[in-house]
Amino acid sequence: MKIAKILNNNVVVVLGDNGKEQVVMGRGLAFQKRVGDVLDPQQIEKVFALQSDALTGRLSELLSDIPLEVITTSELIIAHARQQLGQPLHESLSIALCDHCHFAIERHQQGVPIRNVLKWEIKTLYPKEFALGLEALALIKKRIGVDLPDDEAGFIALHLVNAQLGSDFADVSHVTQFMQEILHIVKYRLQLDYRTDSLSYNRFVNHLKFFAQRMLGKRGVCSEDESLHDVVRDKYPIAYQCAMKIDQHIQQKHLYSLSAEERMFLTIHIERVRKETLALEEDADEA
Repeated sequence: MKIAKILNNNVVVVLGDNGKEQVVMGRGLAFQKRVGDVLDPQQIEKVFALQSDALTGRLSELLSDIPLEVITTSELIIAHARQQLGQPLHESLSIALCDHCHFAIERHQQGVPIRNVLKWEIKTLYPKEFALGLEALALIKKRIGVDLPDDEAGFIALHLVNAQLGSDFADVSHVTQFMQEILHIVKYRLQLDYRTDSLSYNRFVNHLKFFAQRMLGKRGVCSEDESLHDVVRDKYPIAYQCAMKIDQHIQQKHLYSLSAEERMFLTIHIERVRKETLALEEDADEA
């Protein structure tokens, strides 16, 4: 690899075989080097071969100002999250998470913490990602010596959710708020005490997550066959009435109207979580 641009002693830009820029990182990688010099492969710790030129440019700008230890710690967090979640994470996460961790550490050192008002919701709706956020804080403390508050675990969790959904960070916050609105409506209208470790609850949360993504992206689900919808409406009247209440709320607050198929699926999930919650309550009373 030949150096095309030196960002600092630890980060350079090279041209890949396809002619696209790649960002290469390693401790002391560019020390006493010039443009056109060949890199020592043994000093290379990480190669960022991003598909988007715009992302590569943003990453180059970002990494030139961030300490190497923050960059490597951020990449370790991403590698661990990818392994634990078992699915691809959008390449923009390298930029978003590194930038966030650097800013969070700076704020903490300056005594300017930011409270995460959605921490409880994030912890409830995205338990795997929040747990990874806590592990990320432990890694930051171990490698950098900065003990960040749990609020930051919630922010890191949202970045991980974002990377799975492929949307921007603002949309993930909107998705989380929307999901909480619906969960509150179902909880208080049906007087349920959610069992967040139950299968039906987790299915319901996943359904809401992807429904919210479709709704915010204006990608509704429509079907001309409403026969099954009518069967579900008649079979699960309590859950259906709750779904109708949710439809009214969404129309008023989000200017979106559920299709018959969306009401049907929502009703099915509400009924599942309602029945399982009631069954668990009965078992607890008998015990």
